[in-house]
Amino acid sequence: MRLTLLGVGAMNSPRFAPAGLLLEHGRDRVALDGGPGAVPGSRLDAWLVTDEHSELRTQLRHLAERHGTEPAMAAYESERGDLRIEPCPVAHTSHPTCGYRILAGDALAVWAPEFWEFPAWAAGADLMFADAAGWDRPIRFRGGVGGHASVRETAEAAVHHGVRHLVFAHIGRPSIRAMDAGLRPGVGEWGTEGRTYMLRQPPR
Repeated sequence: MRLTLLGVGAMNSPRFAPAGLLLEHGRDRVALDGGPGAVPGSRLDAWLVTDEHSELRTQLRHLAERHGTEPAMAAYESERGDLRIEPCPVAHTSHPTCGYRILAGDALAVWAPEFWEFPAWAAGADLMFADAAGWDRPIRFRGGVGGHASVRETAEAAVHHGVRHLVFAHIGRPSIRAMDAGLRPGVGEWGTEGRTYMLRQPPR
């Protein structure tokens, strides 16, 4: 399974395209999130999103139409049954949002670019793409309806939940300032646009 970061930015990032992922497994090609500047280059079987009410929803709809699909918060399964992508709820804002468990054989990847609380269903992931909007403190939405966890607390939670490889892929302004200061997460790494991660069935 090939997982390529199309973008690693939070909303209105001054540096990065919107956080997005292209999954390739056999003949299956599935995009997750993304947006302008973070678009897969050829055909797609599905375009999945974590928030159907995001500010990018209109742009995503137009982009997906060009690829013969439409953005949806939904599950996906390959015809061969060797790939399953499952939406799982996250605590993030006042309306329903999700992340995704991506299963290929015994390999588990997680796409969770936005959350206020670390999702327990990500436990044991071989590879997790996680929220990095906040650096050393969480970001609380106005009215107390949710927000974004910080990189530091997410790194600690990932260790606690047995995540094997952590990549921060929704990088906000506080984290950009940390990057520019030469700071790195205590666990895991900053996501890089265009980087591909190969995920094979791990030894158990």
